[in-house]
Amino acid sequence: MTRSTAAEAAGSTVDGVLRRSARRTPARTALRYGPRTWTYEELDDAVSRAAGALRGLGLAPGDRVGAYGHNSDAYLIAFLACSRAGLVHVPVNQNLTGDDLAYIVGQSGSALVLTDADLADRLPHGTRTLVLHDADDSLLARLAVADPYDGPQPGPDDLVQLLYTSGTTALPKGARMSHRALVHEYVSAIHALDLKATDRPVHSLPLYHSAQMHVFLLPYLAVGATNTVLDGPDAGRIFDLVEAGDADSLIAPPTVWIGLSQHPDFARRDLGGLRKAYYGASIMPVPVLERLRARLPHLAFYNCFGQSEIGPLAAVLGPDEHEGRMDSCGRPVLFVEAKVVDEDGKDVPDGTPGEVVYRSPQLCDGYWDKPEESERAFRDGWFRSGDLAVRDGEGYFTVVDRVKDVINSGGVLVASRQVEDALYTHPAVAETAVIGLPDPRWIEAVTAVVVRAGEVTEAELLAHARERLAHFKAPKRVLFVDGLPRNASGKILKRELRDRFADPR
Repeated sequence: MTRSTAAEAAGSTVDGVLRRSARRTPARTALRYGPRTWTYEELDDAVSRAAGALRGLGLAPGDRVGAYGHNSDAYLIAFLACSRAGLVHVPVNQNLTGDDLAYIVGQSGSALVLTDADLADRLPHGTRTLVLHDADDSLLARLAVADPYDGPQPGPDDLVQLLYTSGTTALPKGARMSHRALVHEYVSAIHALDLKATDRPVHSLPLYHSAQMHVFLLPYLAVGATNTVLDGPDAGRIFDLVEAGDADSLIAPPTVWIGLSQHPDFARRDLGGLRKAYYGASIMPVPVLERLRARLPHLAFYNCFGQSEIGPLAAVLGPDEHEGRMDSCGRPVLFVEAKVVDEDGKDVPDGTPGEVVYRSPQLCDGYWDKPEESERAFRDGWFRSGDLAVRDGEGYFTVVDRVKDVINSGGVLVASRQVEDALYTHPAVAETAVIGLPDPRWIEAVTAVVVRAGEVTEAELLAHARERLAHFKAPKRVLFVDGLPRNASGKILKRELRDRFADPR
C-alpha cells in the first residue's frame, strides 16, 4: 500500500472507481447479466446517462433514492448513477413487505423508489416509483434518450448511501456512508482478498446487501475484472459457470455453502476451476468448513467479517491462516484498527472476552436521523460493534457471540457459538441456533433450536452436547423446527426465535 494509493482513496468517489477502470480498459467486458453484456466503456456511459435521467426527474443532490429490486445490471447502474448525480442510494431488502418496508422508505425520506414491476405493488401507497428494467418507461429504457449527466460532482465527504442494519436485534438503523468511507473499504477489500483483474467472479447474493456490493462487485469493478451477476445462488447455474471456465471466485454465506455442499451434483461436477471461496455474513460452523475443504482441497477459503457500519469489511482470515484457527475471523484489514474492551471501554488483555471496537476511515458518519443511537455507538473516538470476541497474541480475533446473544445461565455467561459448534458435530444436525429463554431457575436456559438432517431425539442431542461441553454450557432443551428464520444475507434472526419460544411449555 503506497502513500499515493491512500491519498487516491481519500479523494475518490464511488462512481469514480468505475470511471477509472473504463479509461484504463474500455473494451474489456465488465458485466454480464442474463443476455446483456457491458464493456467498461458501455457501463460507464450507461451510468452517466442514468444519472442524467434521474436528475431530469427533478431530484436534487442529497435526495434519498430507494432501491427495492432484484439482482440485475440495472440495479448496479442505478446505484452508480445515484453516486454520480450526488443522490443518496437507499438499498432495501427485496423480501421486506408491510410495516418493515414502509419503515425504511419512510424513515429514510426516499423521494423516489427504483423497483421491479413485480415488487411495485408492495410499496406504501403514494410512493413515487420508477421501474428499473423490462418496461417501456424503465430506467434502463431511458438510457437511449437521456443525455449524460454533466452537472456538479459529489465530493468524497458527501453521503452516497444509507446502509440499513439487518435488524437482527432491533429496528434497522441507516448507517450514513460517505464516498470516502466506501472507497477506503474497496481498497481494503482488494488488498485483503487478493482481488485481481484476471479473476472471474460470480455475484449471486442480493445486491442490496453491502457484502455483495461493497466487498466484491465494486472492488472487482475497480480492478477491472469481468463480473457475472445472477438472480440468486442457484447451485446448478454456479456449477455450470465453473465448469465452463466463466467463474472461479464466489462469495456466499455459510447457509449457501452448506446448500452447495449438500447438492446432489456437488460430488460429481468438475469444480476444479473454482479457485477462491469467500464466506461471511454469519459464523461458518467449523465442522461444515472442514467438510468443504476435504471435498475441494485446492480451493482457497477467505473468512470475511464485519458489519454494515464499517462498509462492511473489517477483518479477514486468509487461506494460509486457517490451519489451527478455523474459528477465527482473522485480523483487521488495511484501513481498520480494532481492539477488545470491557463494558467501561478499557482494553482487556489478550485471551479475555470483550466487545470489539473500531477506528477507521471506513466507518459510517452515524445513523440517519438517530442522534441518540449515534452517540451510543461512537464513544471516545471508537465505534462499539456489539460483537463479543477474543484477541490472541498474534492479533487474530475470534468472535464469541453478539453481545446481545450471550446467554446468562444461572449467573454464568454462555456464548451460543461454542454450543452450536458442539451440536454441528452430530451428523443429524443440519442447522442450529442456540438462544437463551426465560427460566425461573437459570434466569436464561440454554436452548438449542435444531433443523434435523436425520433421525435424532432431544435426549440424544442433549447427551451429545454434554459429552463435549461443560455442564453449565450444555443445552437444557432442544426444540426441533423445519427451518430457521433468516434475513436475505443469511443471518439467523435469533430475536424471532426468542419471541417465538419465550412462553413456557
